[in-house]
Amino acid sequence: MLTQDSVLNSLKLVNDPELHRDLVTLGMVKEVRIDGEDVRLTIELTTPACPMKETIERDIRNALTRIGASNIEIQFTAQVSAAAGSANRQVLPQVKNIIAVGAGKGGVGKSTIAVNLAIALQRDGASVGLLDGDVYGPSVPTMLGVKGMVPQVVTINGVQKLVPLRVHGIHAMTIGLLVEPEKALIWRGPMAQGAFKQLLSDNTNWPALDYLIIDLPPGTGDVPLTMCQMLPITGAVVVATPQQVALDDAVRAVRMFQQLNTPVLGLVENMSYFVAADGTEHDIFGRGGTRSAAERLKLPCLGEVPMFTQLRVNCDAGKPHANFESDPRLTSALTSLARNIAGQVSQKNAKSLPVLEVS
Repeated sequence: MLTQDSVLNSLKLVNDPELHRDLVTLGMVKEVRIDGEDVRLTIELTTPACPMKETIERDIRNALTRIGASNIEIQFTAQVSAAAGSANRQVLPQVKNIIAVGAGKGGVGKSTIAVNLAIALQRDGASVGLLDGDVYGPSVPTMLGVKGMVPQVVTINGVQKLVPLRVHGIHAMTIGLLVEPEKALIWRGPMAQGAFKQLLSDNTNWPALDYLIIDLPPGTGDVPLTMCQMLPITGAVVVATPQQVALDDAVRAVRMFQQLNTPVLGLVENMSYFVAADGTEHDIFGRGGTRSAAERLKLPCLGEVPMFTQLRVNCDAGKPHANFESDPRLTSALTSLARNIAGQVSQKNAKSLPVLEVS
């Protein structure tokens, strides 16, 4: 006969593959209901697009089947970011995890990574928002194909707010929709900070999200500083290309986040190598430099994204979803990157889980 104790003891044999501790000790088992041989569970994952969700589900079913369960229903939820205890949690409380994508210098493909990260996480089942925080050079209107669109305005408690566009399965907001397309934004720091803050929270009605991806301006200026001060950031991702001049600036970006007490999830090597039409690979910029830098900084290298012509074509055409529907090598690189980042979020969030003693 199944009991609460027998189910929990069985689940103590199921480990989270990334955290290497069992689900019960980690406090991930939130509810157990038993009706004869039927078992209903609620399992709280440490990140919404958990890359190990299928493995965990399979191991749970195997463990419960061994003790006589015949009908097993599992509901997965996800906890709020480990930054939830931050004094800034009142800002965007409906967002579980906030991931900043930054770079030490321009031209390394930071926005390309941010957009495709958002799409990949959404394809893995998460609710995702994307904020184009690059107020001087917004690229998101082009990459999402939303040039000329006008966000809807709603009134909430007497305050007018913008509704993020719903495109490619994600919620997106960018200052590029609110200014003339070719107008140069000649703003001093306080003006850029104010615009960023309004887009982020003051004037935007973000829905409940598993992840909000923020595409930052390059460098270590006012906007990243404002973001780190006002938001409970789950973690930052720093994008670089393999050559040394790009890596030098990437290291400076990492040090900025660390100085501001913002966790750094890892580095991404974009334009890692070029794949020719015949399938041969060419290391144009010196492949692997980012991995070496990450090792020196004691940070994960989250992925190496190659130079695919189709990646550029799809992003210029505003069809990022096509990056996951054409060349399987490109799909694999982007999907692997997103899952590695989700895995790092999982590990960060696990630090806030209570460790239970279950006898």
